[in-house]
Amino acid sequence: MEAATVLEGASGCKLKVAEASPADAELPQASPGQGLSSPTPQPLPAVEEHPKIWLPRALRQTYIRKVGDTVNLLIPFQGKPKPRATWTHNGCALDTSHVSVRNGDSDSILFIREAQRADSGRYQLSVQLGGLEATATVHLLVIERPGPPQSVKLVDVWGSNATLEWTPPQDTGNTALLGYTVQKADSKSGLWFTVLERYHRTSCVVSDLIVGNSYAFRVFAENQCGLSETAPITADLAHIQKAAAVYKTKEFTQRDFSEAPKFTQPLADCTTITGYDTQLFCSVRASPRPKITWLKNKTDIQGNPKYRALSRLGICSLEIRKPGPFDGGIYTCKAVNALGEASVDCRVDVKGKIKSTDSQERPGQLAAETSCLFLSIRVGKELTAQVPGTS
Repeated sequence: MEAATVLEGASGCKLKVAEASPADAELPQASPGQGLSSPTPQPLPAVEEHPKIWLPRALRQTYIRKVGDTVNLLIPFQGKPKPRATWTHNGCALDTSHVSVRNGDSDSILFIREAQRADSGRYQLSVQLGGLEATATVHLLVIERPGPPQSVKLVDVWGSNATLEWTPPQDTGNTALLGYTVQKADSKSGLWFTVLERYHRTSCVVSDLIVGNSYAFRVFAENQCGLSETAPITADLAHIQKAAAVYKTKEFTQRDFSEAPKFTQPLADCTTITGYDTQLFCSVRASPRPKITWLKNKTDIQGNPKYRALSRLGICSLEIRKPGPFDGGIYTCKAVNALGEASVDCRVDVKGKIKSTDSQERPGQLAAETSCLFLSIRVGKELTAQVPGTS
């Protein structure tokens, strides 16, 4: 027999039509006189609806499942009378002990309870009705986590950087790798931190390592199922040495604060009253600290108990205790150090006490003088009256 194939693009299946050859027409027909033991050909049922498979859109591309997942493929078809549906795996019959198939009137279900990597491949559904046949193909891919990279090696360490190299894993998990994940761990804390994710090369440079610490590195392989269960760790630690820094200090120039004495606040002339203490003030700036000398009318008065001289933080003061009339004059403050000298003068006037008018004595004196005046006037009048010829 010869078969003609018709493609069904909308449903994703193929329809095969079987035709009779001319040799089949020349075969002798059985006569009615032959014995009852000879088989009688049965007429084929009339095909009311051609077989056709409706492949779901999700199965038109590679169907990916993880190891251990359940595979349940439901594929509807049509045909009248009921067609015969069969499945094959990579062109061979299915293993009924691991894969089960249920065929209904309008669909066929392929079920795998726990998928294994060996279940990957091309599954073909064939629907036959008379001399007509429709086929559909489903590509199943069962994947799992990849194996770890074979080795990780610390190539070089410089500054705060480290160079790593590794080799790809032998088992990629039945699918392409998405990349590698690189992690680092400080020897002090032992905690792992991700440095790179889905890195595609087999060598990298890890930067920004802390000076003075030691690091270990590990690399995971990654595919659609996730990271590999284990990861090789570098045998050597990356010791980030602290570079010997040479600090050059700038030459420090000592500032010379030496200064000859200079009065920033001079003495002020003043007038005082006899018996009241008086103070004279001035301020001087000098380095080194100057020697302060007080003079009165160009005569040194140091050591005189009548005067008290103080000098603190550049402020000079002279106290004149209960000055008298002879304490007035020209007072001089003189500052002397190794760089020079300076002096300031002021004039001090001492006045006597003002005579006080006692409120009790003055009225009595006025009363006595008044009474004497009245008495003299009275006596005068009496004497005038006693002399004759006076008026």
